[in-house]
This record gives sequence, C-alpha cells and structure tokens, in this order.
Amino acid sequence: MSVNRWCRMKLLFLCGRAQIRSPTAEQVFSELPGVETRAAGASPDADVFVSTDDVTWADVVVCMEQTHATKLRRKFNRLLRNKRVVVLDIKDEYDYMADDLITLLRERMATRVKGVGGG
Repeated sequence: MSVNRWCRMKLLFLCGRAQIRSPTAEQVFSELPGVETRAAGASPDADVFVSTDDVTWADVVVCMEQTHATKLRRKFNRLLRNKRVVVLDIKDEYDYMADDLITLLRERMATRVKGVGGG
C-alpha cells in the first residue's frame, strides 16, 4: 500500500524593506498548490525584518537583489548551509502588485526555481 504524500515547498521572499517586491511575490506564489510563502526585508527598517525563524522555516530563500543575499549570508551564514538561495535581480522600481512586477517575478522564478513560476 502506498501513501500519498503532499510535498510542500516553503519559499521566503526577501527584499529591502518588505513593502513591495517580496510581499507581491508572497501573494502571487501563495496561490500555487504545494507552495507556502513568507516575505521579509533585509534592511533593519523593514516592515518585517528577516528572522532566524524565517530562515529556518524556508526551503528556498528568494532574494530580489544580490545585496539582499549578501546581507542574508552575513547574518545567517550557518543557517544557510543546507538552504538554496536564489537571486532574481529585480530592482526596486515597481508598485505593489503591479502587473509588470508580477510578470517579471513569474518569469524569473520559472527559470530559477523548478516547479514554480509561469502562470
């Protein structure tokens, strides 16, 4: 007898202040089956500053810019040893839930995180 197992992917989206890009990504990808999402910021003045709990929880940490990945590694290097960190290279030039931001997020995720993106 085989057991049907539900596989969940936990994605932590990280931008600077967690106001536009990462919350947009959190919303967009939370609608996919088998995906759980969180959003946080890498800057100390972020609305939701990335925590140890966030990093521990995530399977994949998705950074909007290389600078966010660098800050993340400085603070949580030990916790990131068995984590995948992806950089989407999306600059801070969009509005929350803007169509062009959503399109770019889907395109970049489709090429960088298997099983996520498109739509």
